[in-house]
Amino acid sequence: MKTIYWVDSSKEEIRSFPEEVRRKAGHELNRVQRGMEPVDWKPMPSIGTGVSEIRIHDGSGYRIIYIAKYAEAIYVLHAFLKQSATTAKRDIGIAKTRLKAIIQSRR
Repeated sequence: MKTIYWVDSSKEEIRSFPEEVRRKAGHELNRVQRGMEPVDWKPMPSIGTGVSEIRIHDGSGYRIIYIAKYAEAIYVLHAFLKQSATTAKRDIGIAKTRLKAIIQSRR
C-alpha cells in the first residue's frame, strides 16, 4: 500500500471539508493507495503528466488533486471546493506549483 504525502497545506484543506466529504475523501484515497481508481475521477494533464482529480459530490463539488505515478507514494497536491464549471486558474496554479516542488525534490 502506497504512503500518502500531503503537499504544503493539502491536509488542512481536506480537514476544512464537511465531515461526510472528508469520509468520502478518505475512502477514495484509500482506493488509490491500494492501486485502484477512485469512483469518480478525471485526469488533469493541464497540471502535469499523471496528475488526477478525485471528484466528490454532495450538492457541492469538492476536488482533490493528486499524483500517484510514483511507485512509493501518492502526493496530494491540493483540495478545494470547486465554485464553477471549470477549475479556477488559482487552483490549477496551486497544484502546478506544488507538483513542481515535488519534481525538484526528487532530483
